[in-house]
Amino acid sequence: MSTVLSESKAKKHVKVLIVDDHRVVCEGLAYLLRQQDEFVVTECAGSFEETMRALRQIPPDIAVVDISLGNMSGLDLIKTLHCEFPWVLILVLSMHDESLYAERCLHAGAKGYIMKSEGHEKIIEGISQVLAGKTYVSEAVREQIWQQAVNRPKTASRPPEERLTDRELEVYTLIGQGMATQQIAAGLHLSPKTIQTYRNNIKEKLGLQTSAELVHRAVIWNTEGQRVQP
Repeated sequence: MSTVLSESKAKKHVKVLIVDDHRVVCEGLAYLLRQQDEFVVTECAGSFEETMRALRQIPPDIAVVDISLGNMSGLDLIKTLHCEFPWVLILVLSMHDESLYAERCLHAGAKGYIMKSEGHEKIIEGISQVLAGKTYVSEAVREQIWQQAVNRPKTASRPPEERLTDRELEVYTLIGQGMATQQIAAGLHLSPKTIQTYRNNIKEKLGLQTSAELVHRAVIWNTEGQRVQP
């Protein structure tokens, strides 16, 4: 699903690559950006392969990336883009709770994070701020990061999911989407044994006893704003 523009035209504007595996979302964002004179959408990519091809065909100035791409690791995608195309700015536009994901995305190489629930004007503002060399997150996340650096809150007041590593959080998210161990292993190109180890680690960190409890909590976390409390 792509709408590749000629390179000569793209050079006249800020080139934007959209990475989202939901066609409606991708086309909606592309339409929004095309209403702005300064932006041109080089392509809508829905997979890792499409993203890498688009980056090589017409290198964008900025990539607007959703970190939920089926069974693909969104954080790994950001790390790969930042490593192989360091000149491309990355703005994450995601449904996931920014209090849990924003800082992880920034550490991976993104320059900003916006939730999909934000209005269109916030998306344009985020893109403009990142293009201006600034980091774009909400005031709440900025305060959270500052608190962690200066006077870290007590562990008890923080969501238990924050104890998970990036990979554990990815596995946890996929469990909540109804995927079995074999499916997760295939999607992340890991062995089922490795995924089972991650599942055990997640249960221990979240204080869960059984696989059924893990699945139940992960499903609720995925469907109810990702703010499950113990």
